[in-house]
Amino acid sequence: MAALEITARYCRSEMEQYGRCVAASPASWQRDCHGLRLSMSRCAAAHPIVQQIRRDCAEPFAAFEQCLKENQASVVNCSDHVNAFLLCADQVKLSTPEPSHPQPLPTSAW
Repeated sequence: MAALEITARYCRSEMEQYGRCVAASPASWQRDCHGLRLSMSRCAAAHPIVQQIRRDCAEPFAAFEQCLKENQASVVNCSDHVNAFLLCADQVKLSTPEPSHPQPLPTSAW
């Protein structure tokens, strides 16, 4: 499963609320949407693939955030930055793969 699909599955509500807030407040989204951003960050931080994305894609994400700060009234100017981040995130794989089938616990002979 792609990293972005995992993120959307576990944090869809937070992502949608934050996105709506940013779109509705182009000039003041940083202030108006701060609480929603924190909520999305807390949700995302809970999943291992998201932690891996944060490590592997820190540079393109920082560039995207900087672009947003510099283009608060015209966030569409940051589409190249968000695309670079999304491309990076979509290529991230977990360092230790998740088991596809849970293994039963061994029974102990007491």
